[in-house]
Amino acid sequence: MAKVPSSVVAASGLVGGYGVARWTRKRQLGGVVLAAAGAAAAQQWRERAGGKAAGALSVAYVAAFAGSHPLAKKVGAWPAVFGVAGAVALASWAVADRRG
Repeated sequence: MAKVPSSVVAASGLVGGYGVARWTRKRQLGGVVLAAAGAAAAQQWRERAGGKAAGALSVAYVAAFAGSHPLAKKVGAWPAVFGVAGAVALASWAVADRRG
């Protein structure tokens, strides 16, 4: 069975976390989705690109989540979430998935 690329896992965590939080009106549930996908992506990053790359990509994941909030005030919530998810996916692909 083929593994889902870490870029897809990371982007899905950001989009899915926001979607769950918004539709259930329970931010904690969105946080669970965000954290679970982030942990799964970090494990893949570590396996594919090593600890330093996994650390850097994890920082980027958390920064994307945090950065989506002020960005949402300028462009709207969904465009902000999709924008940061795309950025994290691109970084993840470039660092970890491209080699596989």
